[in-house]
Amino acid sequence: MTEMFTGNFTQQEPIPDDAIEAAVRVMRSGRLHRYNVAGDDPGEVALLEQEFAAAMGVKYCLAVASGGYALGCALRALGVKPGDKVLTNAFTLAPVPGAIASVGAVPVFVGVTEALVIDLDDLAAKADEADVLMLSHMRGHLADMDRLMAICDAAGIRVIEDCAHTMGARWRGRLSGTDGVIGCYSTQTYKHLNSGEGGFLVTDDAEVMARAVMLSGSYMLYDRHLAAPAPDVFDTIRYETPNVSGRMDHLRAAILRPQLRRLSEQCERWNERYRAVEDGLRGTPGLTVVERPDEEYYVGSSIQFLLLDWAVEPVQEVIRRCAARGVELKWFGGAEPVGFTSRYDSWRYAPSRPMPASDRVLRGIIDMRLPLTFSVEDCRLIARIIRGEVGAVWQGVAG
Repeated sequence: MTEMFTGNFTQQEPIPDDAIEAAVRVMRSGRLHRYNVAGDDPGEVALLEQEFAAAMGVKYCLAVASGGYALGCALRALGVKPGDKVLTNAFTLAPVPGAIASVGAVPVFVGVTEALVIDLDDLAAKADEADVLMLSHMRGHLADMDRLMAICDAAGIRVIEDCAHTMGARWRGRLSGTDGVIGCYSTQTYKHLNSGEGGFLVTDDAEVMARAVMLSGSYMLYDRHLAAPAPDVFDTIRYETPNVSGRMDHLRAAILRPQLRRLSEQCERWNERYRAVEDGLRGTPGLTVVERPDEEYYVGSSIQFLLLDWAVEPVQEVIRRCAARGVELKWFGGAEPVGFTSRYDSWRYAPSRPMPASDRVLRGIIDMRLPLTFSVEDCRLIARIIRGEVGAVWQGVAG
């Protein structure tokens, strides 16, 4: 009998009971705005910022309305202006070049390797074109951060890390988001903490954080933050920085605080599922598993594999056949952007140069979510289905 998978690729785990109880307390108080607090109560947002800063091992943290807002805020906090060029990955999602375009800056795309990380040789070649790199750790893949930072430091490039897919991940033991000047995170539903929408910006730079706090809409109430610089750092910045409001509210912070305490445990659960799929796919004819370096501790909330140099129709046939058996795959090689699979040449607001080597990789990327509602056995079943359908199509292609 043909095996079928009946799970739902968009179904996340429920919000934990203690997070629901915390949210109900906030709703009963009526005090949802981050600066609407009573007496000595610092509020859920300030406490969350303090706890996230401690979890990431940084001095300062700002909780904001979305990961995309965090990216735009980071650019503004670094003084990026209209017309400035900003280096960024060719393999990323639309909010990254969107954040660059939102401040009037111009993305300069850097290639992707078969390891699905930024091409460091291409980065070195383009290092003289901009003084900011918005580095996307796309789909949770970490580049060699030692070499990357050496390239950027030598060229005077300031790094903003987009850690939407790497909260809790590490390179040589260093937490993702702490190598660059600024780390940005998302708490959108499909990320590692879930508040529907939301995000964080972290840094050890006092002036950068002061500007970010003012940008987020602090209304001169920056002294109420528990993970922000001392008030004197704001003395000049508060008069020079516009309000581009994007604060997080107490309701989302209340939902997130209990989840943050479970982050390490959740990361291990994702990785157990990731390894089950990875092991099941390894050795499949025509399919390339993306091997992870020993220096990387990843968080496998999704998995990618490559069908390198396949023609369009066989790739589409694999996707159709897997879908018929309940397995939802996304492909970055389509001519038109679909859902979360747009590419650097899809964003017509962002000029780009031809990158044949990167195009070859992008045409081969197959992407799949791994929600924690799947069991490890579910993941083994999914791997068997993919392996079988890729093998069947490959036999026809290679034969």
